[in-house]
Amino acid sequence: MIRKYRFGVPVETEAVVQDLPCRKEMPESGRVLTDEEGFTYIRALEKETAIYGLGETVRGINKRGWVYVSENEDRSFHLEDARSLYSAHNFLLLSGPEPLGLFFDYPGRISFDAGFTKKDILTVSCDHADLYLYEITGESLKEICRTFRKMTGRSYIAPKWAMGFGQSRWGYKNEEDFRQVVKGYRENHIPLDAVYMDIDYMDAYKDFTVDREKFPDLGNFVSEMKDQKVHLVPIIDAGIKQEEGYDVCMEGLEKGFFCTDREGKPFDTACWPGLTYHPDFLNAKAREWFGNKYRVLMDLGIDGFWNDMNEPSIFFTKRTMEEARKKMREFLAKPAGDTPFFELAGLAGQLSSSEVHKDFYHDMNGTRIRHDRVHNLYGYMMTRAAGEAFERISPDRRILIFSRSSYIGMHRYGGIWQGDNKSWWSHLLLNIQMTASLNMCGFLYTGADLGGFGSDTGRDLLLRWLAFGVFTPLMRNHSAIHTRDQECYQFEDPEDFAHVIGVRYRLLPYLYSEYVKAALNDEMYFRPLAFDYPDDPMACDVEDQLMLGEGLMAAPVYVQNAAGRYVYLPEDMLFVKILPSGEMETQRMEKGVHYIHVELNEVPLFIRKDHFLPLAEAAECVEDLDEDNLTMLGWITKKTEYLLYHDDGYTRNLDVPEHYRLLSMEP
Repeated sequence: MIRKYRFGVPVETEAVVQDLPCRKEMPESGRVLTDEEGFTYIRALEKETAIYGLGETVRGINKRGWVYVSENEDRSFHLEDARSLYSAHNFLLLSGPEPLGLFFDYPGRISFDAGFTKKDILTVSCDHADLYLYEITGESLKEICRTFRKMTGRSYIAPKWAMGFGQSRWGYKNEEDFRQVVKGYRENHIPLDAVYMDIDYMDAYKDFTVDREKFPDLGNFVSEMKDQKVHLVPIIDAGIKQEEGYDVCMEGLEKGFFCTDREGKPFDTACWPGLTYHPDFLNAKAREWFGNKYRVLMDLGIDGFWNDMNEPSIFFTKRTMEEARKKMREFLAKPAGDTPFFELAGLAGQLSSSEVHKDFYHDMNGTRIRHDRVHNLYGYMMTRAAGEAFERISPDRRILIFSRSSYIGMHRYGGIWQGDNKSWWSHLLLNIQMTASLNMCGFLYTGADLGGFGSDTGRDLLLRWLAFGVFTPLMRNHSAIHTRDQECYQFEDPEDFAHVIGVRYRLLPYLYSEYVKAALNDEMYFRPLAFDYPDDPMACDVEDQLMLGEGLMAAPVYVQNAAGRYVYLPEDMLFVKILPSGEMETQRMEKGVHYIHVELNEVPLFIRKDHFLPLAEAAECVEDLDEDNLTMLGWITKKTEYLLYHDDGYTRNLDVPEHYRLLSMEP
């Protein structure tokens, strides 16, 4: 059951696609306070109540015991004390005999005190009492999540090639750099389907341009890469360079499609290109205009993109720079020893603080609205602009699109990657936990920068991270400029990387099938054990193992120098390791706690008893995968059937009977 409540005059975010009536009484699940100070929701928590959801946040799967803030920001340090990251996913699930879902449809800054200030109190608060609150009840957390997903719309489904392995790095500057990457992978027989193009491919960091010195004929180069069965995936940033004669800038100014300042003039910002303007993605006409710009690259054969810097990330504005200069002069005028060091050190960070959000405005459905009231919608609407344009430009073929910033509802238009993480073991664990939370909110096509974006990765960390990335729909190795070269062939014994990534391709018939079915049926692809085994206290405490689809459980190793790990099996399962030789090492395990030994070049997985996986032979790209000859792997005690989803990998006509194939396995 869904109960919808309206407070004040909410912004119509279009996060919810169902037409639901508003109730006039107050919410049944908690106490609501509204006044000039804003909105506060208060609910008592039982000792045993776990809090799930919130999508992209730090800490564990159970969110209880911390304060989380939805205020999208460009934050590279995903530390435990972070309260906000790149996205806003205001959906909570509360466990218990009468589980509850809560969605706060509010696009400004909103805080979730999940039993931090008072251990037995959940407090949700925001500055303005203008929002929709949805209460969702059901018999289980899975049912509530399914109801929420139906309420907010079907999740984006990427083309099948985008579930192949991708290599990315900020710093590939020209055609030869890309050729060397593809050569390194192909010569070492490490599977590869995509190479990502970061900001260096552009002319002076201008969107929808190409540096002709580095890429004299991008169309021919795209064809050259596709001949090697590799897709090029360029980045698109949110900021538009201020430059006379640059068509995107000139058109945006002429049509009034940029965000404006308090006087109604185009708002001056700064990002990678220098001084920039930011398109007003909350304006439907501006979205259509910007979305059509993707055609420039699509006409050259590009069939995938990633949107970045769209929190929006603003390095500084004219006002903040003037304030910074003033403060710096004040600091320098003080006697030696009187300058407050931490205040001085934090000065640069203040340039892009949330106060900037009060300096500019949008035209949203004909209404002028200040940015801070709708801040969390910006990345969502940028990717919506792309997604809607792709349906116009490419009505028959799916196009890859994922974003850094998002809000509930953007999951209908694209996926997300989990931001600029670090090459830390703790971020491998965070990847595991965040992925499940994102699935609850509808973001199925997701993954982290494998090996870590910032800092220097180690061979062992990259192998262990890849062994989890084998299961995530977006499987991409991405690293920052000035960090260690992180391509898999750069490390000793590259055959180990070839094998681990090869396991992904062997599993792809099952992974793609479960991914598409989860999207079509409003299910989760990844689930915490607590969702499948709510009456098992030990399963509910497990936060480093995930159920995947119908019959698989992933239990990655995420500790440095560990030879293996302990796992908890909530039921009898088959433990499987696919060895570098191609042979299967299997062990039947009963319900309980077990220690498993896992070499660096192995991918551990568990199959539920009386379930099976259809496996293909390893291939070096999705196009070469043979899915007509599959091997069935499982612990079967009776005849068992599995409904495999298999299509051409690119059609938009997804939900048709011809794409399903019934497989069976007998003892």
